[in-house]
Amino acid sequence: MTIRHAFLVGLATAATGCTLAPAYRPPSVAPTPTAFHEAGDWIEAHPADDQSRRDWWLAFEDPGLDALEQRAAAANQDLKSAYARLEQARAATRVARASLLPTITVVPSATRYRTSANSPAYSSARPAVANDFVLDADVSYELDLWGRVRSLATAARANERASAGDYASFRLGVQAEVAIDYFALRSADTRQALLERTVADYGRAAKLTRNLYEGGAAALGDAEQAEAQLRTAETESADNQLRRAQLEHALATLVGESASTFHMDPAPLAVGAAPPRTEPGLPSTLLERRPDVAAAERRVAAANANIGAARAAYFPMFSLGGAVGRESTSSSTWMTAPSRLWSAGASAAFTVFDAGRHRAQSTASHAAFDDAVASYRATVLRAYQEVEDELAALRQLALEAQREEQVVRATDGVLRQAQARYEAGAVTYLEVVSAEQAALVAKTAADDIQLRRLTAAVALIKALGGGWTPAA
Repeated sequence: MTIRHAFLVGLATAATGCTLAPAYRPPSVAPTPTAFHEAGDWIEAHPADDQSRRDWWLAFEDPGLDALEQRAAAANQDLKSAYARLEQARAATRVARASLLPTITVVPSATRYRTSANSPAYSSARPAVANDFVLDADVSYELDLWGRVRSLATAARANERASAGDYASFRLGVQAEVAIDYFALRSADTRQALLERTVADYGRAAKLTRNLYEGGAAALGDAEQAEAQLRTAETESADNQLRRAQLEHALATLVGESASTFHMDPAPLAVGAAPPRTEPGLPSTLLERRPDVAAAERRVAAANANIGAARAAYFPMFSLGGAVGRESTSSSTWMTAPSRLWSAGASAAFTVFDAGRHRAQSTASHAAFDDAVASYRATVLRAYQEVEDELAALRQLALEAQREEQVVRATDGVLRQAQARYEAGAVTYLEVVSAEQAALVAKTAADDIQLRRLTAAVALIKALGGGWTPAA
């Protein structure tokens, strides 16, 4: 690019008030699906990006969860750190925008000095010791003819909005983690209640079998099996208590409290509690609602603006400068008219040779743009995957819950019959042991499915970028 060519392009750019950044359009993601494959008969929703997502957990109608979410919002330290990063991005935008306006610097000074008699500046006509009082206001301003400063300000603003998306995404992640750990804790309480009942039942059965053995009505193997079954249930109960304690500690950290002082009383999940119905809407709404998708798109916009700044580096940089003030050797004449001073001027700087630095910077800015576009598209594809995964999980887990409920009823019936036959002496205790184990496994599986359904519901809301209702 010749100097003459650069000058002509610069004049045209300055006349139109444009930057050298390419015209920006959000990247396309092809093909955009018209419906979620796993949605089935879900109701279509039409959310808007500016709707509040903060209270989506209220759909679960659990006061305990609501209280924890509020505490996490107020005291989660990682969330505070993420907000501080957002504030840094906002400050960076203000710094970039400040370059669009002149910079005025006031420099007052008062100096007393002695001139060396051997100095070239020494004159016997002037005193060797003198004062110098200066009040100087300097003005500097870069003429943004090629849009370099505007491009940088645009990039800073886009990065600020991307940071806002990062913060919203992080906040949503914290909220989801609180809900998931909370339901896991309540599920552990449910399982603990089941295990405690099981231990009590196994204890009575072990005692009965030991009495029968001592009375000659049962074999030693029956007594030993009953004892082993009891100890196994006690081990499972202890392990479940450990899992609950770890979940309680995790919740303490999420709400910004010490794990040593945080405590939650046991409260099992309601029997048969089902997750709320969440409408996924159209796949295209993910591009509007998910904060991580929005953040990725805004980084594309920032990279596009940086291309303009890199292009502007090829052209001369023009600056205006000036100063106005007063200077005197005596404080008594400092503010008089003869002490006035001023200066005004313009400067230009044009790089003649830089060993390919500007070309490399331009290449890097284009590569950064391509990187941002690919990252944006990958984020969108992951968003589609996460929604499809959770929709499939909710549908399949609902079917599993229905079937497991039938299994629980069936194993309870088998257990009652086995106990009756054993008490009548018709079968060995091995049949009772098998029936009890099957009943415990079925109830544990039902509890696990219930937890997985609640977790999948939370994950779906997170994958959709938050909660909303069709009437909102």
